[in-house]
Amino acid sequence: MKRIAIFGYSMMALETMRRLSGSEYQLIFIGQNQAEVDLVAGQGVDSRMVDFRNDDDLRAIGIGSDIDILFCFFTKDSDNVFLTISARAISDNLTIIATVDDPESAEKLLAAGANKIIDPYEICGRKTYALLTRPDITTMMDETVFGQHDLNVAQIEILAGSCLEHTCFSGIKSIEKHNVILVGVVDRELGDELHVAVGEKEHKLDAGDFLVVMGSSKDIMAFKEDVAAGVRVAGECNREV
Repeated sequence: MKRIAIFGYSMMALETMRRLSGSEYQLIFIGQNQAEVDLVAGQGVDSRMVDFRNDDDLRAIGIGSDIDILFCFFTKDSDNVFLTISARAISDNLTIIATVDDPESAEKLLAAGANKIIDPYEICGRKTYALLTRPDITTMMDETVFGQHDLNVAQIEILAGSCLEHTCFSGIKSIEKHNVILVGVVDRELGDELHVAVGEKEHKLDAGDFLVVMGSSKDIMAFKEDVAAGVRVAGECNREV
């Protein structure tokens, strides 16, 4: 069972705890005053008031020993940077996820040792854009990611002769038909790195490349079968996939 420490009282912290509550994770909330601690404790989460500027206090709650993931959800970026520096100095293996209010603080957090930065304004901007341009995808995201329904990530290899071979990354149409989200592509010409679907340059799909998709097990399986059917009729595929 993973142990997760959440620092800072905010709407994002509360929502994170709500979604992570259960038998898979053991949560501990760290507040900056007793009122915050009491509010979260009332929701059944182990809550404590700790001086995050004191390394001994951080070690006492498990940083450097049994805490696997640390969320830095303070409202002040400077507090998140300080906590990240302190926690990273204690543990090299700790996964640190921090939120930012000012985008310029993202580089500071990464330099301090954060593994992942969450920019709420960027997320909201992307979702607003998606609502206007791809309402079908946005609806599916709400029903799966935010609704906690059946959700999986899978990689699908482009085989020689597939209808997907030699097509453009942006031209894949069966994504919509099968109600899956195209996360990105592993373009073997460029190495083994995942290139995300949003904001990336165009990619030509070749045999050996991988599509990374997200959706329900049923929808992913249907998409895989569609791709496999294209392999079996190599040379005859002129339909859009």
